[in-house]
Amino acid sequence: MTGNEFRFFLSCDINLPLTFRIEKLEGHLSSTNTSSPADRGVEDKKPELYVECALYIDGAPFGLPMRTRLESSGPPFCWGELITLSTKYRDLTANSQLAVTVWDVSCGKNEGVVGGATIRLFNVKKQLRTGKHKLRLWQGKEADGSIHSTTPGKVPKEERGELERLEKLVNKYERGLIQRVDWLDRLAFKAMEKIKDLESSKNGSSHLYVIIDFCSFEHRVVLQESGPNLLIPASITSTNELVTVWDPEVGKINPSEHKQLKLARSLNRGIIDRDLKPSSNERKSIQRILKYPPTRTLSGDERQLLWKFRFSLMSEKRALTKFLRCVEWSDLQEAKQAIELMGRWEMIDVCDALELLSPVFESEEVRAHAVRVLERADDEELQCYLLHLVQALRFERSDKSCLSQFLVQRSLSNIEIASFLRWYVAVELRDPAYAKRFYSTYEMLEENMIKLGMGARDGGDVFRLWQSLVRQTELTAQLCSITRDVRNVRGGTQKKIEKLRRLLSGLLSELTYFEEPIRSPLAPTVLITGIIPSDSSIFKSALHPLRLAFRTSDGGCLKIIFKKGDDLRQDQLVVQMVSLMDRLLKLENLDLHLTPYRVLATGHDEGMMEFIPSKTLAQILSEHRSITSYLQKFHPDEEGPFGITATCLETFIKSCAGYSVITYILGIGDRHLDNLLLRDDGRLFHVDFGFILGRDPKPFPPPMKLCKEMVEAMGGAESQYYTRFKSYCCEAYNILRKSSNLILNLFHLMAGSNIPDIASDPEKGILKLQEKFRLDLDDEECIHFFQDLINESVSALFPQMVETIHRWAQYWR
Repeated sequence: MTGNEFRFFLSCDINLPLTFRIEKLEGHLSSTNTSSPADRGVEDKKPELYVECALYIDGAPFGLPMRTRLESSGPPFCWGELITLSTKYRDLTANSQLAVTVWDVSCGKNEGVVGGATIRLFNVKKQLRTGKHKLRLWQGKEADGSIHSTTPGKVPKEERGELERLEKLVNKYERGLIQRVDWLDRLAFKAMEKIKDLESSKNGSSHLYVIIDFCSFEHRVVLQESGPNLLIPASITSTNELVTVWDPEVGKINPSEHKQLKLARSLNRGIIDRDLKPSSNERKSIQRILKYPPTRTLSGDERQLLWKFRFSLMSEKRALTKFLRCVEWSDLQEAKQAIELMGRWEMIDVCDALELLSPVFESEEVRAHAVRVLERADDEELQCYLLHLVQALRFERSDKSCLSQFLVQRSLSNIEIASFLRWYVAVELRDPAYAKRFYSTYEMLEENMIKLGMGARDGGDVFRLWQSLVRQTELTAQLCSITRDVRNVRGGTQKKIEKLRRLLSGLLSELTYFEEPIRSPLAPTVLITGIIPSDSSIFKSALHPLRLAFRTSDGGCLKIIFKKGDDLRQDQLVVQMVSLMDRLLKLENLDLHLTPYRVLATGHDEGMMEFIPSKTLAQILSEHRSITSYLQKFHPDEEGPFGITATCLETFIKSCAGYSVITYILGIGDRHLDNLLLRDDGRLFHVDFGFILGRDPKPFPPPMKLCKEMVEAMGGAESQYYTRFKSYCCEAYNILRKSSNLILNLFHLMAGSNIPDIASDPEKGILKLQEKFRLDLDDEECIHFFQDLINESVSALFPQMVETIHRWAQYWR
C-alpha cells in the first residue's frame, strides 16, 4: 500500500455485532457521588458499581441496554468486561451514540447515579471510532442519548490540556498508527506518568472518567448506511452522465453457481471420477498447485480441480495436504469420503504431517493421521520439532488428544524428550486460556513415568528419574532467589560476584554438593552434583545474569548462564531453528560450523543457556584491533593465509556464511558487535534474539549483519576467501529453500504461542518469513539475488554510526 492510498471498509458491509470493552473508572469517587439525598445520613458503605450501556440511533433508544458485573474491589474500579450489543455495525447511522451510565447499588433500595456520558460512534470524518476513549462523566446525571446530548463524554476543546493531547497519541500508538520504538516508548511513558500526576494534583482529581476500548479493524471503517438508493444522485437529468445504482446481490453467493458446484462434487459422481485422468494442461495446473507454500489459500477453481482428480492423485503423497484443504468439512458425506481416501493415500512425509497439525485442520481424524506419520520420526528428529508440537496442543479438540498421548509415550523411552517435554509444558501452565490442557499433559507424563517405574524391575530407579526432573524446578527456584539477593547488593559487578561466592559457600552451601545428582535441565543426559563457587561469576549487564559452573558425575564441569527478568522463549525458539537448519545443511553435506548452544526457558521471565567460551567482536576489536590479530594469537601459521591456519580461516568463513543466511531468513534484528561472538577456533555465532521476523529497534537495518571488520578478516571484498564466503552463502540459502515448507509449517504451529514477535501478528510474521525464501525464483536467480543482498549489507553505512552510539552506551553502563 503506497503512502497516498486510503484503504477502508464500509460500515454497511460489516455483519458483526457492535463490540467494545468497559475498562475502568478513573478519578476520586467521593460518598456524595454515590449516594442519594435520602441515604446520606446512613453510615458510609463500600461502593458497588456497575456500568449500563445503551445504544441510541437518531436520538431514540435502539435495542436493549447491557450491564457489566458489579464491582466493589475499587478504587480503582476495573471491569475489563467485553460488551456485545445485538445491533450490528451495518445498522448504524451517522447519529449513532453510545450512552454510558455508572450506577451504585450500595445506597439501599434506590440505586444511586454516579454519572453518565455519551459518545458518538462516528467522528466528524464519518469514520468509526476505534481504540481506547476516556469519557468524562456528568456526575449525578444519567446519560442522555438525544441527538444534541446534554452529557457529552468528550472534554470540551477549551478545557483540553497536555494530558488530553497525550492520551490521543497513546490511542493512536495502541492501534499501531505510531511506530513502536521500545527504548523511546519506555522513556515517553515515564514522562507521561509525571505529567498525569502533575495534572491530577492541579485539578484536585474532581472529575470521574470511564475508559472504553472500542473494537479495531484491519482498515478504518467509513460510514455507509445500507439501502437501495443511497448512491443515486439527487436528480437524474436527461444528460449522458453515468448513474451509480446499488446492487443488493453484490458479494453474495450465486445460487446457480453454488448448486452447480455441489452437483459437480456430488458423491454420485464418485464412480465417474475414479477413472478420470487429468489432461496435459490440467496436470500442469495440478503440479503448480502442489508447489504452493502451505500459507497459500486455494481458489475455488483450484479446489474444484483437486477434488475432481482426487482418485488419480492418491499415489502423489505431496497432494494429500492440498486435497484436504479443498474438502467441504461441513458436508458430512464429503468429509467421510475424504477421511476414507486419506487412509488409502500414499504415506506422506513428516514435514507434511506437521502441516496437518496446524490450526487450519480441525478434523480429529486428520490430526490423528498426522500423529501416525510422526511416529516414524526418530528421537533426534522429534526433538527438533518438540517445542513446536507442544504449542500445537492449543489447536487440538480435547485435552487428552492423540498428539499429547504420542508425546508422552515417546518421552517414556527417552529421558531428554521427557525432560524437555516437562519444561515446555510447565512454562505454559500460566497461560489462562490453555492452562487446563497443558496441566492435563503434565499430569499424564507424571502418571505414566511413575506407572512405568512401578511395573519395571528397577522401578525405584525410574521413580528417582522423575524425582530428578522435579528437583530441576527446585534448583531454578533457588537460583532465582540468589539472583534477587545479588542484585540488591550495592556497588559494582565485583562486589556482586563476591556476594554470589559467599552465598554459595555459606548460607546456600547445600548447592555446592547436592544430596543426590540432578539431571541438567539443559542436557538431561548429564548428571550434575553441585556448583563450584570459585568458578561462578556474574555478567556485567542490566539483569546481572549468573554464570555458574556445575560439577558433573563423571568429574567434568558444565557451565551455564542463568537469567532472571528476561523472557527466553523467543531465544529458545530461534536457537531451536538454528539447530534444525544446521541439521538440514549437514544432511546435504554442508557443515558451516554453527554453534546452536542450548537455551531453555524455565518460566515467563527466567531461563538458562549453555555458556560457550568466547568473546564479543566489540571486545576483540577493542583489545586486538582486528579479527585477524585475534585468530593469529590462537592459530598462528606464517605460511597460512594472513598468518592464520587455513583450517581456522575456513571455519570463520563458513560460520559467517551460515549465520548470515539464517539471520536473514529469520529476520533477526538488533544486531551489533556485542551480540556477535567469536570462539578461539574461529567459529562466529550470534546471541540475544529479542527481535525476529523483521522487527528491529534501529532505523534502516541492513538485510544481514556483515560488518567491514568481518570482510577485512576474509582479505577484503576482492579476495578469493570473500568469494568463497559468498559461494557458501548462496549454497546454504538454496539448501534451506528446499525445506521452506518444513520451516513455515513449524512457525505456523507457533501461531498460538505467547512469543512476543509472533503473538503480535502471527499471520503477518509467517508471510514475512515466506517472503525471505523467494519461492518465485529458481536456484540460479536466487544466487544473483543473494549476492546483491550481501553487497547491499556490506555497503550499509548507517548501521556503523548506530554501532558507535551503542559502544558508547556500553562503555558508560
